Amino acid sequence: MRALVIDDSRTMRRIVSGVLGSMGFETVEAGDGRQALDVLESGTEIDLACIDWNMPVMNGLEFVTSVRQNREWRDMTLMMVTTESEQGQIVRALAAGAHEYLIKPFTPDAVRDKLQLLGLVDLEESA
Repeated sequence: MRALVIDDSRTMRRIVSGVLGSMGFETVEAGDGRQALDVLESGTEIDLACIDWNMPVMNGLEFVTSVRQNREWRDMTLMMVTTESEQGQIVRALAAGAHEYLIKPFTPDAVRDKLQLLGLVDLEESA
């Protein structure tokens, strides 16, 4: 499986990519929503996108909205991974088409739990 990690912080991209890599994901990184759309438009197959909310150029919510408007990308699982913790923000992201929402800071186990809920990681792999 391939995951797209979208965050304007290089350090955070490395952390999320490392956690996903330990679970068997191949990762591709983007520094903002526009770069992430460029990856998708290049034809790179992505199963999961982990998306920060606050980024320059195109924020995470704008990215989610753009992805959901394109039929080719409708099967992609979208998970917000952000510091935005207000209930209203969470509702907006889920209403826009995000499947899950993970608040920073997080643990690798929290990422695994969310991916299990989404059916992207087998329960047996977490033991």
